[in-house]
Amino acid sequence: MFDVLILGAGASGLFLGSLLKNKKFLILEHNSETGAKIKVSGGGKCNITNKILSSNNYKGESEFIKEVFKKFDNKDLLNWLKKNNLEIKELKKNQYFFSSSLILKNFFENRLKKNIRLNTEILDVKYEKSFKVYTNKGIFEAKNIVVATGGISFKKLGASDIGYKIASHFGHKIITPKPALVGFTVQKSESWFKNLSGISFNAEVRVGDKKFNQNILFSHKGITGPGILNASLWWEKGFIEISFLKSIKKYLINKDKQISTQLPLPKRFIKEFLNIVNIKDKKLKDLKSNEWEKLKFLEDYQFAPAGTFGFERAEVTKGGVDLNEIDCNMQSKKIKGLYFTGEVLDVTGELGGYNFQWAFSSAFAVSL
Repeated sequence: MFDVLILGAGASGLFLGSLLKNKKFLILEHNSETGAKIKVSGGGKCNITNKILSSNNYKGESEFIKEVFKKFDNKDLLNWLKKNNLEIKELKKNQYFFSSSLILKNFFENRLKKNIRLNTEILDVKYEKSFKVYTNKGIFEAKNIVVATGGISFKKLGASDIGYKIASHFGHKIITPKPALVGFTVQKSESWFKNLSGISFNAEVRVGDKKFNQNILFSHKGITGPGILNASLWWEKGFIEISFLKSIKKYLINKDKQISTQLPLPKRFIKEFLNIVNIKDKKLKDLKSNEWEKLKFLEDYQFAPAGTFGFERAEVTKGGVDLNEIDCNMQSKKIKGLYFTGEVLDVTGELGGYNFQWAFSSAFAVSL
């Protein structure tokens, strides 16, 4: 019998395994390799954490998240990386990353290779004085199990809903999982977005009281880019607001020049926008008062997304195991010895290393 079985060899499960001392443990992973998301994160550079860390960067129960970060925050993570000679770099946008995600992935694999079973599909989990995990490789028994199976986004990397099934089996409530950090599909009124596929520029994206001043990217499916991905975390339904440009009067000052030559936006975008608001590209002095009002849509454009690009294109999953049924040690309030960490919980961070930080912090908080 094992002291601990960790279900999932993602960032959360691997980090927890690296912390266990004097424990007989095993990590069960249904994929053929560990850390699939680590490998592709940040374009292969793995944004590990952020210089600015707050519960405001997360969708989830704020007080719960704060308590977890009191135990292990971004400074603690950076110190742990330094202690283990894992060299990281810093971006201007306050993100910390590796020159290659393989640095972290290889570190965990070398440290834990004797404690990892790959290609091991979890079929069922039962409790009879101890936990029994039924797999395609046999039955494993343990005093404690830690569900670190992640969400259901990135299915091509082997994402699975087994974590939710285990939680439900033991009576836990699941907040409906939805795609997050994902692009939006658009309705007919915004079909002009698709004509701009490939165009990217900085804009202010707003959803509710959240505001993101980041790049947006038009695509053949709709609209994406960092500003949109972050907005998707907080969007449930209703409108998204975009300021393509702030204070257009600041730029439109020469009465004898064409509108398109004075606005600091991609020419293809300006042409498409003028067409959609039914304004001919003309000299500023020829602009009518009602046309001025139409141009102000550049400062405050609203649209209601048709939906998202879905789980296949989503970087993370929002929703998951209800935090009201988990204690501050990440243990189930329903059954002793059952723990949950990482993305399987109803906590989701914005872009910029926040989800990896949560994976590490929640794993550290596990008190076995």
